[in-house]
Amino acid sequence: MTLVKFSNSNKNRGVDNWVNDFFSPVFNDSFFSDRFISRVPAVNVAETNDAYHIELAAPGLDKGDFKINVDGDVLTISGEKKVENAEENKKYSKREYSYTSFTRSFTLPDSIDHNQISANYKDGVLRVDIAKKEEAKIASRLIEVQ
Repeated sequence: MTLVKFSNSNKNRGVDNWVNDFFSPVFNDSFFSDRFISRVPAVNVAETNDAYHIELAAPGLDKGDFKINVDGDVLTISGEKKVENAEENKKYSKREYSYTSFTRSFTLPDSIDHNQISANYKDGVLRVDIAKKEEAKIASRLIEVQ
């Protein structure tokens, strides 16, 4: 077995390394990467005997930034936040704008009660509780073996 040692000096660098060095700072810049990466909040969906629970991780938002809509059997959760920072100084003026938005849609089963949907936002987590219809609730009971 032969070990080959590669030189890290600039003398013997190939074209590929030169191209990577040239374009890497451009595409690794946060200005571009923030706009290329899809920012959709993570979601947990759970089912209990009485309801469905959706937890959406959305830190940094306020409860007024959310819009929850039920249209037929589709639940849509969207969020939007706009931030403007202005800094005035005698020699210069700087403004930074930030805009974040997302939309998540969920197909609801026929077993839900459309009149019993509630939402709560606390500690960066939006929790949506969707109650089941009475006939859809599973009754648990102990079955005796004979």
